[in-house]
Amino acid sequence: MSELILYNYILMAWFALAAVIFVSLFFVVAPYGRHIAAHWGATIRSSTGWIIMECTSPIIFAVFFVLGQNRDTLPIIVMLILWEAHYIQRAFFYPLQRRDGDKRMPLMIVALGFIFNGVNSYLNGRYIFTLSPGYTNSWLNDPRFIIGILIFILGFIINRQADFTLHNLRKEGEPSYQIAYNGLFRWISCPNYLGEIMIWTGWAIATWSLAGLSFALWTAANLVPRARANDLWYRRNFPEYPAKRKALIPHVW
Repeated sequence: MSELILYNYILMAWFALAAVIFVSLFFVVAPYGRHIAAHWGATIRSSTGWIIMECTSPIIFAVFFVLGQNRDTLPIIVMLILWEAHYIQRAFFYPLQRRDGDKRMPLMIVALGFIFNGVNSYLNGRYIFTLSPGYTNSWLNDPRFIIGILIFILGFIINRQADFTLHNLRKEGEPSYQIAYNGLFRWISCPNYLGEIMIWTGWAIATWSLAGLSFALWTAANLVPRARANDLWYRRNFPEYPAKRKALIPHVW
C-alpha cells in the first residue's frame, strides 16, 4: 500500500471521527478547566499538560517541512510561519501565562490531545510539503489564499485578545472565574473559541485542501459543544450573567 492510499484512508477516517466527536461532546463535556471531574483518573499539572499536548504540532509540522519536497515558494513559507506562530505561542507561551496553571487536568485528556495534534500535523504537514501538487508563487494572488489568510489573521487577533482579557480578569484573592465584559465578550461567552474556529477555517481556505478542511471541522467539533457547555456553566454559577449574551456567534447562538 502506498503512502498516498494510506494517507487518504486516514483522512477519511478522520472526517468520520470528527462527526462522532461532535455529537458526543454535546453529551459528555471534556473534563478540563472549569469542567474537570475527579472520576477521569490520574491528573497532571495543567500547564505541563498543555505543553505536552501542543508541542507535537510545531515540531511535527517543522519536521515535514524540512523533509518535504514543496518548500521553496512564498505561499509555503507563509503557511509555515502562520502554523508555527500559532502553535509556538499555544504550546510554549500560553501554558506558562495561565493564572490557573497549577490546576490539574486528566492524563487521559493530555494523551488524547497529544494523539490529535500528532495526526492533525501529519495530515496537514505531509500534504502541504510533500503530497500536494505544490503551491507556486502565483497562489499568492489567488482569492482563496488572500481571503483565507485574512480570516486566519483576524481569528488569531480575536483569539489572542480574548485570552488576554481572561488572563487579566483574575486578580489576586478573587474567585478563579469571573464575568468578562470587554471586546466580543459583550456579545458572546467564548470569543476565544470563535477566534480559533476562524483561524482554521481560514487555514482550510488558504490551503484549499481536505487536510485543512478536516482541521477546521475538528476545531468546530470540539469547540462548538464546549462553547455551549461554558455558556451554560456561567449561567448556572452567575445569576447576574447577561441574559442576551450568546455562546459563540453574536446575536445568533
